[in-house]
Amino acid sequence: IIPAYNCERYLAEAIESVLAQDYRPLEIIVVDDGSTDQTAKIARHFEPAIQYCLQVNDGSGGARNRGIQLARGDFIAFLDADDLWLEGKLEHQMQAIAGDPKTEAVFGLVQQFEESSGSVIHAGEPMTGYVAGTMLIRRESLDRVGRFRTDLRLGEFVDWYMRANEKGLRSRMLAEVMLRRRIHGANIGVRHRDSSSDYARLLKDALDRRRGRSRS
Repeated sequence: IIPAYNCERYLAEAIESVLAQDYRPLEIIVVDDGSTDQTAKIARHFEPAIQYCLQVNDGSGGARNRGIQLARGDFIAFLDADDLWLEGKLEHQMQAIAGDPKTEAVFGLVQQFEESSGSVIHAGEPMTGYVAGTMLIRRESLDRVGRFRTDLRLGEFVDWYMRANEKGLRSRMLAEVMLRRRIHGANIGVRHRDSSSDYARLLKDALDRRRGRSRS
């Protein structure tokens, strides 16, 4: 599932990184979250290899939820439209999850990178990646945790992951880099820097849930 909002510059690379995966069968859903640029044209160029869906702008959480609604597979994975999966990402994770029926979700390392003039790539050191773009999860486990919040412009996956841990999600972190995360001036954290209070809200909500469980 690829949520996309005004990502005409990077979307094709993101889709190509999914198409390059060895694992099959593979269902690719691009959810256009009300883009006003050429995102739709670029996405439709890849049809019928991808399914394109346009919706009224609802944020990353709403776009992910729409993709989940459309998805038909037993496993779900996400990729932001400006990031890249590494080759073999899905195959490695499917092998890991198939080898342990108790594992519900598999994550991997993430490497941040930025491009300067002349397409010179500056890559950072790999780091633990508890982010949407590295996760492969069983559909039934995703349903058990619940959908992404749509009232947050920042931190919807942080909120989801906290709820997943509260519900005892059994996950595994692989030691390989699974995701390259692109750093640029239009990252969602930059676009919605005025929404940084969302992090305080989701932390308060988590504390409220914890207090509620303690009282019960």
